[in-house]
Amino acid sequence: MHELAQLDFCYLTTTGRVSGRHHTIEIWFALEGSTIFLLAGNHTSDWVKNLKQQPAVRLRLGDHEYTAQARVVHEPAEDALARRLVVGKYQPKSSDDLSEWGRTALVVALDVS
Repeated sequence: MHELAQLDFCYLTTTGRVSGRHHTIEIWFALEGSTIFLLAGNHTSDWVKNLKQQPAVRLRLGDHEYTAQARVVHEPAEDALARRLVVGKYQPKSSDDLSEWGRTALVVALDVS
């Protein structure tokens, strides 16, 4: 999976908390071991609400598909690591300043099985 860490996007599929249908989003990510970190700028996005209700998710990196368990990160050291990894990966590629987003976004971890 480490060779996929440099991809620009991953695709996260959650199960709708109301509809029960699968919903897929394209999102920035960073990889650490077998954990994918995501930052949600909007803490009440549907994908966040969905994974809180049903943490079993699917993840696509390039041509590879994985199952994972999603969780909101609460532990301070893991939270800081995730922010550093995601912002560090994308800030050099972005014309926008990502520092505010990096400080205020909700950190989500996907533990890949």
